[in-house]
Order: sequence, then C-alpha cells, then structure tokens
Amino acid sequence: MDAISNLPTDIKPHEGEFRDHRHYFACRVYYEDTDFSGIVYHASYLKFMERARSDMLHQLGMDQRAAFEANEGAYAVVDMHIKYIAPAKFQDNLLVISHVRKLRKASVEIEQTIMRGTDKIASASVQAAFLTPAGRPRRQPEAWTKAFAAVIDDDDEQK
Repeated sequence: MDAISNLPTDIKPHEGEFRDHRHYFACRVYYEDTDFSGIVYHASYLKFMERARSDMLHQLGMDQRAAFEANEGAYAVVDMHIKYIAPAKFQDNLLVISHVRKLRKASVEIEQTIMRGTDKIASASVQAAFLTPAGRPRRQPEAWTKAFAAVIDDDDEQK
C-alpha cells in the first residue's frame, strides 16, 4: 500500500451529541440513498437510524467492538416498528433524534424520529437486546446500563 504524506490529521468523522436526554445526529441524503426518482428508498431510513444509534452508543462510552472481541456480546435489533410520514429527497438535510425510553436487564428500547427541518418525516420504536456471541440474551454490562440510565427522562419507565 502506498503511503501518502502530508495528509490532514484534524478531519474527524461526523458525530452527534446529547442535549436534554436526547441524542441528535445530522445527516444528508446522498444519491445512493434514493430510488430512481430521487426519493429516499425505505431501507435507507433504517441506515440513518442505525448510524444515529451507533453514534449514540459511542457518545455514551460503549465500545461494542471491544465487548464483542472480548466475547461478551453485542447489541442486535430484535424488534422495530417504523412509520413513514413524508418522503425525504436527494440532498435533504436530516436530523435523527434518538431517545432511550426503557431499560431492561438485557435490552433497551429507543425511540427515534427523523426530522427534515421542523417536519417529522419518520419515526420508529427500536428494541435492541444484548446478545452473547452465540446469540443468547445476556445482561448488559453494568457501566452501559448506568450510561443509559443517565439519559432516560424521569417520566420514562425504567425496568
């Protein structure tokens, strides 16, 4: 592999952030996200939400890769309900808002909303279970449940 010198080292991947118990993740609709008419293909919404959830875990200090490599396990989506409200289009700027709703011993429920400006265009309820490498449910690491608990609103149920 050829090395290239003088590459910038200050360019970082896009990251979201937490504000008031919610995680905000901005993204743009690229051509690859759309069908032939320039409207976002339904499966692309899942990618936007997955990126936001992955970033949310990263922001909370959860290293899924390290947990998996240590044979502890990883999260897997086990249930998801999605509602498409209005179409997103090529080059739209979107904001994915993720909110931890319920915390259980081996799973977490996350509510996600995709906004285009002030318009809600999709929403989803996602349940992710912490699974062993063999695919069996396992209690989440204690540090992770504490991190989730810190971002649950007092009004939300914690189990």
